[in-house]
Amino acid sequence: MRGRTFFLYTALAFGLAFLYGPILSLVIYSFNASELVTVWAGFSTRWYGELLRDRQVLSAAWLSVRIAVVVATIAVTLGTLAGMALARHGRFLGRTFFTGLITGPLVMPDVIIGISLLLLFVTLAEAIGWPASRGMNTIIIAHATFCMAYVAVVVQSRLSGVDRSMEEAAMDLGARPVKVFFTITLPLIAPALIAGWLLSFTLSLDDLVIASFVSGPGSSTLPMVIFSKVRLGVEPTVNALATIIVGIVTFAVVVSGVLMHRAEKRRQADIQNAMREAGY
Repeated sequence: MRGRTFFLYTALAFGLAFLYGPILSLVIYSFNASELVTVWAGFSTRWYGELLRDRQVLSAAWLSVRIAVVVATIAVTLGTLAGMALARHGRFLGRTFFTGLITGPLVMPDVIIGISLLLLFVTLAEAIGWPASRGMNTIIIAHATFCMAYVAVVVQSRLSGVDRSMEEAAMDLGARPVKVFFTITLPLIAPALIAGWLLSFTLSLDDLVIASFVSGPGSSTLPMVIFSKVRLGVEPTVNALATIIVGIVTFAVVVSGVLMHRAEKRRQADIQNAMREAGY
């Protein structure tokens, strides 16, 4: 038994080291004074200053954030409608085909999606003159196309586990379907919508392959800029940028964890108070 426990802890340690060791080394070397990323020459914050003066990286980062916000909002809107259609309307004509269209981007390689959308935009430009050029708008359309699939799956799973008795009671009392959706259904699926928005934001911000196909001159996203820099050799400013991103993600995870813990404590306290008032 003791040998098995030792093996499990050893495997866990090796797994964590394999996953987070490179990230830790990246953070350490972002404070390296040397221009060579593999040679330590002393502690310095020089490369963070160089990063803040790099207009190419800053403009690409701002473009990626704007695209990710718009994409996440569009994906949540369309994905919620698709998820509700699959979860609440039972079997309808074309359901199998519709389900295949929704889940297709989940399993389709990014290269295939990128080439397909590129051919679509080129054909549309020749046929109707839109889009006149590829840029931010074409990236948004492309990212929303596959992010919507993730949101639809998340919302469908959430709706499948929601008790419909509250919605039916509201409609029995005279509430219209639209009011029931905004007052009953929407608060119940709010965690799924938030999760879908954050997932879409992350996927859009992280995408390189599809954006490379559908972008044009002057619309390089942050992953595209980083990839072009890494191809010529890893620069210390890339380490600084990656460290900032890791710090932001870590801060967001910690804050969300604290908020979720407090919400759970309030929920448990409310349950105990209700049981106490009921005499249990």
